[in-house]
Amino acid sequence: METRLTIDWSAPWFEPWRGVGERVAHAWAAQPLHTALNGAGACPVQFVPQSELPEGEAYESFVLRTRTCPTRENAHDFFNGLAWLKFPQLKSQLNELQAVRIGAAGVSASRGAVRDAITILDENGAFLDAPPPLWDALLARDWQRLFVELRPLWSEARVTIFGHAMLEKLLHPRKDLTAHVWCGERVFTHERLATKPFAPLPLMGIPGWHPGNDDVCFYDDPLVFRPDRRMKLG
Repeated sequence: METRLTIDWSAPWFEPWRGVGERVAHAWAAQPLHTALNGAGACPVQFVPQSELPEGEAYESFVLRTRTCPTRENAHDFFNGLAWLKFPQLKSQLNELQAVRIGAAGVSASRGAVRDAITILDENGAFLDAPPPLWDALLARDWQRLFVELRPLWSEARVTIFGHAMLEKLLHPRKDLTAHVWCGERVFTHERLATKPFAPLPLMGIPGWHPGNDDVCFYDDPLVFRPDRRMKLG
């Protein structure tokens, strides 16, 4: 039976998702995506066809109100569904924070700092568990130190891509893909999110994530490994 997506589950960015991902992908080959997701295990929401989202109602508000998640037949919603299955508490918390903001301010062209931060995390976020020196180099955007001088320390680090849009992009990995890494303790409140506590991490710079980064010249690319403009502004 062929699946609807070609996914290399051995890739370092997909490996943490392999258990639930392979199961859902296999089921999706024979049935609608929402049905495949509903059969994959316990989840705080039920997945339903996109057509069940009423016209004019915000997606986030609908999910919170009905505890159902409208789902389209595409890779983006496949990875969103996997995120609900793998990170149910976090997805529920982010959905509630979004819906509360929408309820208070309505839907407008400008989301505001909190909703922007939630969207960044939900779409392109990542989590890093790493020794302090790697964190220090990342926050300083000192790419040579992060990826070259401290390279051996990456064997003690773990990166988990959380954002479903980034997972979709990683179906076709390219050098310039940059995730937004959540910094500090994982406490998700309006106040914390308003500070946009993220650090950019060029994913293909991570040792083992791109065959070319064994050569130190890989990092001599200012379009990807951008200098820290904050230093110039200071």
